[in-house]
Amino acid sequence: MAGESGRAAHRNKKKGVPTTWRTTLTFDSAGAARVGRIPKHGRALAEFADLSQRSTPTARVGNRTLTAADLVATVAQGVITETLGAEPDENVALAVTHPVGYSGEQVADLRGALETVGLARAELICEPVAATAWFEATQDPVTPGLMLVYDLGGSALSVTLVRVGAGAPDNRVVGTPVRSSEYGGRAFGALMTKRASRLASPRSLTDSDAAISALRSIHVLRSVDLVYKCLRIADVTMADVDRVLVIGGAARPREVAKVLGEELARPVIVAADPERTIADGAAILAQRAAEAAGGTVGGRRGGSAWSQRRLVRVAAAVLIAGGGAMAGVVVPEAAVAAGTAHTGLVPLDR
Repeated sequence: MAGESGRAAHRNKKKGVPTTWRTTLTFDSAGAARVGRIPKHGRALAEFADLSQRSTPTARVGNRTLTAADLVATVAQGVITETLGAEPDENVALAVTHPVGYSGEQVADLRGALETVGLARAELICEPVAATAWFEATQDPVTPGLMLVYDLGGSALSVTLVRVGAGAPDNRVVGTPVRSSEYGGRAFGALMTKRASRLASPRSLTDSDAAISALRSIHVLRSVDLVYKCLRIADVTMADVDRVLVIGGAARPREVAKVLGEELARPVIVAADPERTIADGAAILAQRAAEAAGGTVGGRRGGSAWSQRRLVRVAAAVLIAGGGAMAGVVVPEAAVAAGTAHTGLVPLDR
């Protein structure tokens, strides 16, 4: 199974299968969906990834109206199809993540939409819980306590307080997560443009690494107010928090972890590629869920402990955010991987 996945990944690379998709959808005259295309004529659907938005787009395809949940599920199906094929092996565990804070109704809508596109077996996991799974799987030992998840993405910043370690409840989230579009990659780009327009020589900002670094540090420092808001809602202080996990596509620059470490006075953990943290964690949880079901995936039970382990050795996790969708494949003997927080296949025996 693992060897086959490695060869499939190699074939995909040779065929030019993309590793990054824009979170856009277009539909041809037959109603077939295409992910990530920007047509020369006509328009592409976008800005539908977050179901908690006040207004979300819909699409009319044939005789059917697709809701935002349907559009998200269609993207997930498209990414999985291009990565694993039209009919993924039943022994591949699947997971789809969603932003924290979704209501029960929104989760149910997404679940129903996934079932409609043939992804009923996919685990639904909220993003900070997936990130926590990555943390617990890669950090040893993990002292039980509180961890702050600082998710700096392309379109927004989300801050969530979670419990980690032995004895943590199934519902890891403590208090109420907070989110703001005033921070993140898109907001920082707008800030740079605004600052450059005020300068006599705008190129003095865009051409200076030091100036960009300083501006980013200020941007991150201001975002700390959102951290304290999250703590107040949970009725705790920073003294109660043991560590900070930094994730997201805009969290790569070293200034992010540096500023947070200095301001919050807590250990800061950041993966080598923070854009992949959620995808990797979600795949780990997909594996665990499959094993908890008795070593079966797709309804088939393995005969031995080793064969059961092989059944869930590869897992796919799909993350869909406002900026884009991304795919990666990592297997023990070969790897084809890509960043930002969107789609991943990860090894489950590392």
